[in-house]
Amino acid sequence: MSAIDEHGISTVTISGPEGNLLNPEVMSAVDADLRAADANPDVKAIIITGAGDTFCGGLDLAGIRAGGDPLEYAASLATLLKVFPKLTKPIAAVVNGDAVASGSSIAAACDYAVIADHALIGSYEVAVGVWPMVAQVPLIHRIGTKRAMENIGSGNPFTAQRAFEVGLVNVVTTTAGLMDAARAWLTEAIRGGAANAGRVSFYELAELGYDEALDAALEKFAAQFRK
Repeated sequence: MSAIDEHGISTVTISGPEGNLLNPEVMSAVDADLRAADANPDVKAIIITGAGDTFCGGLDLAGIRAGGDPLEYAASLATLLKVFPKLTKPIAAVVNGDAVASGSSIAAACDYAVIADHALIGSYEVAVGVWPMVAQVPLIHRIGTKRAMENIGSGNPFTAQRAFEVGLVNVVTTTAGLMDAARAWLTEAIRGGAANAGRVSFYELAELGYDEALDAALEKFAAQFRK
């Protein structure tokens, strides 16, 4: 379940075993909470964070190796990650602790991310003999192939400062300052409802070629002025 504050900002919390690891049940719960917050007319913006002192430790690889269906885990992750660009409300990741493996892909899929100065963020999978086939996609889209490969290819997560330098996060701050930093940006993003009206179009146009995006933008622009 997500909580809503007095400013209409809903907080969705990733809560799973051993550092908020992701199994199909945990991912389904996060997916449902995001969709519910987006559909709630009282919610103006969304924060996603992790329970305790960790943001998310990624997929529960031990659960897969113990007999879990790897395709079910991967499909659940892909389904969850597909939700983010379709949300109609701005969303900020509050990376309150390490966001590794698929945890970093969740942060990358958000509009805005603030990170605790002590936290690590990024892929580590190659260090344990796995390539992050699904989790790499938001990282590549967010920071580009060269910088994503810096992390993914080495298996060394970014420090908070390096994540800021490569554009994976927007703000590095103390743990105590995280929520205020996220709320400050969200408060600006929701004023006048412009983010709500344009957010989905932003991600749709980002997937198109330059000329194609400009052509598609014409009708979207005009639609804003029709009653």
